[in-house]
Amino acid sequence: MRRRSLPALGVALLATPALAQGGNPGGYPDRPIRFIVPFPAGGATDIWSRLIAEAMSADLGQPIVIENRSGAGGMLGAELVAKGPTDGYTLLYTISPLIQSPVVFRRWPYQPLEDFAPIGKVGTTPLPFCIRPEIPARTLAEFVAYARGRDLSFGSYATGSSGHAFAQLFSDAEKLGMTHIAYRGEAPMLTDILGGRIQCGFHSMTASGDHIRSGRLRPLACLGRRRIPSLPELPTFIELGYQDEFAMSGFIGLFAPARVPAPIQARLVESFAGAMRQEGVLRRLQEMDTLAGYLPPAEFKAEMATQLQQWTALATAMNLTVDG
Repeated sequence: MRRRSLPALGVALLATPALAQGGNPGGYPDRPIRFIVPFPAGGATDIWSRLIAEAMSADLGQPIVIENRSGAGGMLGAELVAKGPTDGYTLLYTISPLIQSPVVFRRWPYQPLEDFAPIGKVGTTPLPFCIRPEIPARTLAEFVAYARGRDLSFGSYATGSSGHAFAQLFSDAEKLGMTHIAYRGEAPMLTDILGGRIQCGFHSMTASGDHIRSGRLRPLACLGRRRIPSLPELPTFIELGYQDEFAMSGFIGLFAPARVPAPIQARLVESFAGAMRQEGVLRRLQEMDTLAGYLPPAEFKAEMATQLQQWTALATAMNLTVDG
């Protein structure tokens, strides 16, 4: 059995309390940190990133700058981080397309489970299926009856995203023949559904909640097994008899490049976990109908691995692939 030298062991024992007490490994951070958000400003991912950045910035003592790098279903921003600096100053704040888009685009500019070190999971967001209020339908069944025989379009915030897959799955199950329109994020998608250029789609409650409450969007059903707390009368697809795939949920989280030194990763994990314990952060997430569900790195990575398997199986069964 190999034995560690006493000097090395002493260094390790001395370093551990420093991290546990919020010490800065090697002076990190000593300059601003970037959160790369692979979707445009104004969408749900952007909003969540700013909330966590504000809380972590106060703890770390340095500004955290949000940089939106959208495109290719979130892969452009993710690739930038995966292949970028490993000094801990460039991080990725993203959602489930991190593992979904490579499957659908059939190219892997990064390996989601190998090239990234999860810092922590924020939680997930309910995704209601919404229509324009001008459509004469108050229930999903009424919408199906209306949509048959009409040339309708649904939008998604990214090709290969949950919004894309489940709207397509719904359209196929009901033989609606709806056309998919992909956007580079949720903000431009919302602009188009509010403007009448598309008729329906899945939206995060974070971005669409105010429009739902004002009557500018009409929700008909939601993904997952739980109803949305602020919309208790809205049924889930599962309750309406749709297949178990409609129970899948995604994630929201922060990642570092896998090669970032372990002490820096540990400092980020500590800061992120602290942010997720703050009453103000949890209250704001609740106000945005985001289901807070912090997971530390190892548990988050295990969940991602399971979701990657599920998503690959679903995309294969649906032949959900895009050349890009």
